[in-house]
Amino acid sequence: MSDVVRWGILGCGNIAKQFARGLAVLPDAKLVAVGSRSAEKAAAFGAEFGAERCHASYEALAGDRQVDAVYVATPHPLHAANSILCLQAGKAVLCEKPFTVNAAQAREVIGVARACGVFCMEAMWTRFLPVIVQVREWLAAGAVGEPRMLTADFGFRAGWNPASRLLAPELAGGSLLDVGVYVIALALMVFGRRPSAVTGLAHLGETGVDEQAAFVLGFDRGELAVLSSAVRTNTPQGARIDGTDGRIAIDAFWHASHAVLSVNGREPEACDRPLEGTGYNYEAAEVGRCLRAGLLESDVIGLDETLAIMETMDTLRAQWGLRYPCE
Repeated sequence: MSDVVRWGILGCGNIAKQFARGLAVLPDAKLVAVGSRSAEKAAAFGAEFGAERCHASYEALAGDRQVDAVYVATPHPLHAANSILCLQAGKAVLCEKPFTVNAAQAREVIGVARACGVFCMEAMWTRFLPVIVQVREWLAAGAVGEPRMLTADFGFRAGWNPASRLLAPELAGGSLLDVGVYVIALALMVFGRRPSAVTGLAHLGETGVDEQAAFVLGFDRGELAVLSSAVRTNTPQGARIDGTDGRIAIDAFWHASHAVLSVNGREPEACDRPLEGTGYNYEAAEVGRCLRAGLLESDVIGLDETLAIMETMDTLRAQWGLRYPCE
């Protein structure tokens, strides 16, 4: 492939704009195309972010020969179909979280990616932030000994709008798929494997989706992840990893720029890494790295891990009796 990864963005919402702004700080990536179901929205997005090729359908973007990779930024229920469309057209795919609505859809997307021999990755942008890269290095070096417990939360209070993507069942709304996915992904990163036990409780609000939830993941050597998510309750949005020899505290972990390593008997060590761009540039850079290396999956967050995240969320929703109309 060329030195510069030529990106297309599928969808024109707020997260697509954040991704486009992030791309602008990468010297080896360029936004060349955008696709929308509205010609007017595509043209407006292209004008704002410098994409010369503005397509009035998702199919046209997938078929654009000037595009190497597509960032799928559509609503949750469209992720599977949109990703498959692009993969079958030979485009590398970076699909926004949640990867799909459920694990069955995830298996289908993963199967298509592997059958077509095309790169695919979940857009778990937190995993690639410089502070989280440092946290991963601390863990790999055994800085806190054996990690034994993770405590993490991600909650915020959204305004009441039952038709919004956060609260509408038809848009696969609720806290778990929107922000709970972050804490679950963090747990799998910390402990390096899927949980062996999953249990939790949720408050299903007026629209029937989980407005807040608390859950515990157990791992096969006794490790625990104590997690929560919310879209109608503000929480600190922090994370703490407790190990046998110390701990790591991460402020606002999902867009972290600060973490502290505290090892027993030593002065705390702080890591401060302000984000460049919007932070979405780091995951785009990972896609570029993988494509240049000829990889079909990232070794930082592979498709099997993404499937484990989806299966964990399926297990929780089954316990809560939460099923979406699109399933």
